Amino acid sequence: MLGIKVNAQAPSIFNDSTKLLKEVKVTANAKKKIETDMKMAVTVDEFLATADNISFIKRGAYAWEPLLNNMSTERTTVTIDGMHVFGACTDKMDPITSYVESNNLSAVDVTSGQGGNMHGATIGGSIDMTRRSTPFGLDKKWNGSYQTGFEFNNSQFFNLGNVAYSTDKLVADGSIAFRKAGNYYDGYSNKVKHSQFQKFNSSLGLAYKTSPLSSVRLDAIFDRADNVGFPALPMDLWLSRALITSATYKQLFKDGWLRALDTKIYFNALEHYMDDTKRSENLVHMDMPGWSTTYGMLAKANFIRGDISSEVQLNLYDNRSIAEMTMYPQDRSKKTMFAYSWPWVTTRYGGLSINNSWDFSARSSLLFGGALGLNYNRSKYVEFNWIFHPGAPQQKTRLLPSLHASYQLKLNQFDFSVGTGYGHRAPSVSEAYGYYIYNSFDRYDYIGNPNLKNEISYEANASAGFKNEKFGIKAKVNVFSIQNYIIGRVLSLGSPMNYQSVGVKGYTSLSHAQLFNFSLNANYNILENLGWKGTLTYARATDEKGGNLPFIRPLSYQSSLSYRYRDFKFQTSVNGDLEQKNYSPEYGEDATPAYTVLNLSADYSFKLKNVSAVLQVAAENLLNQYYSTYADWGNIPRMGRNIYTSLKFKF
Repeated sequence: MLGIKVNAQAPSIFNDSTKLLKEVKVTANAKKKIETDMKMAVTVDEFLATADNISFIKRGAYAWEPLLNNMSTERTTVTIDGMHVFGACTDKMDPITSYVESNNLSAVDVTSGQGGNMHGATIGGSIDMTRRSTPFGLDKKWNGSYQTGFEFNNSQFFNLGNVAYSTDKLVADGSIAFRKAGNYYDGYSNKVKHSQFQKFNSSLGLAYKTSPLSSVRLDAIFDRADNVGFPALPMDLWLSRALITSATYKQLFKDGWLRALDTKIYFNALEHYMDDTKRSENLVHMDMPGWSTTYGMLAKANFIRGDISSEVQLNLYDNRSIAEMTMYPQDRSKKTMFAYSWPWVTTRYGGLSINNSWDFSARSSLLFGGALGLNYNRSKYVEFNWIFHPGAPQQKTRLLPSLHASYQLKLNQFDFSVGTGYGHRAPSVSEAYGYYIYNSFDRYDYIGNPNLKNEISYEANASAGFKNEKFGIKAKVNVFSIQNYIIGRVLSLGSPMNYQSVGVKGYTSLSHAQLFNFSLNANYNILENLGWKGTLTYARATDEKGGNLPFIRPLSYQSSLSYRYRDFKFQTSVNGDLEQKNYSPEYGEDATPAYTVLNLSADYSFKLKNVSAVLQVAAENLLNQYYSTYADWGNIPRMGRNIYTSLKFKF
């Protein structure tokens, strides 16, 4: 909702006209605040994992890869304040969620399917992370928070700090975060080697009100990760750095159809250096640095005319992705091979999106919209692609249309919705231009194909819910039929380059694939201070021959019980998966057994003069369960019992 997106400039930006923003709503998705009941110092990954339609591929304790609607990041868009940021690692060891911290974000907007096309072409949906922004004219000019704590399993120490200064004309806010962790221990108390990490993150924002109805803002995020281990991979991360910057101008209007204009220009640069010199078992070492640079612009306009509200957005960006691969024996001076695994690939995108909300009555509304995008790719060193695809074009332009519509109805305590969507997406840089990208999950080297067709998605979704003062329940379902589904298949030509590989796979298109997702959420206020929440999810996905697709979540559940007594809060939760029976051996998967994890937490809130504080003591995996899930790369075990404590001050 735009009203939530821009309320950092309200209420003082236009005095008594705050209601204008609240009226400008185009989507039905509410943003989620970056907090959970169980854990105060939650990471972005841990927070997103509580959503019923987001799961993760884990290659270690750091930088989990988010899956929205059980689809990988190629089929979704992940943005920061609408800005496109592209990872610099061919092995997906740096998803965009790894370049932010929970204390420099205010909310996350998760939109399923084609409803997420405001941020560019997508199949599965969009995840937009909104940076923290302090309103003008707060009662207190200075405010902030500081949080520190320790996790015993992996000896993780963390510090998170925020500070903000606010006047009627000027706002400044900043954040800083530091986390350092050693190797963690599994449920058998065995050390999981190469699972350590160290991360530093900071952000700064400056806003100035140029008039009662307009403002400008400058933002920057700097992130650095050092000595990050990935136990599921044959390589680790020596260094990762990111600089993410933007400048925004906002203009609001009291009268007329046009209610808001929001223009942003941005720049971000990422560098990522993979390293395996600490892996003595590797007979041949490999350096794999990567760089990603993006320039972009966003322009949004919001309109209201009677019962119809609209949001129009223009997206423009230019990205350059480079990744190198150098092999050598133990003696670095004897280089044996060099290649570009991303051969200097330029991606330019321009897209125009529109979302509309038409309120027929107080009970029913129609959401509808669409987008049209133009995607351009160019490979500087196209000769790498010609080895497997002779005559492949050096550059390619694709048209990416999309449409979506949904009808919502409220009848007393019941609500219903039904919707549909249609959209295209272009192949990713790796899928189209990747050259010998090693996948340690199935142990194949992967080759891109510039001639791949667009993926085309046909989507249907529905939901039904009931809610009263004590009880609420909601069921959601969506189905995707995807034509030209891109996936890797074994090539008859070519030999593996990595000595650990068993063969070579090339990205190709299946005629179609089917994906089904279901979730059920419920809550019950047992007593005034005692409440229960529960979630049940299930997914199924098959290819054109009825075979299983990889990384599809089995039946999964979460259940929690919370109790509050005066200044104390207690919570217990259980979560787990049933046995993964619908796995795909073709893509390296095997059966994973069922598991259940028990967690406990206790909070105590108190005050020290004008400072409020919360102390938390908690335990994850209290019973020290040894387990590995369907999405743990190479069946690496999850963390065993982890007792942690956290202390937070707010002023």
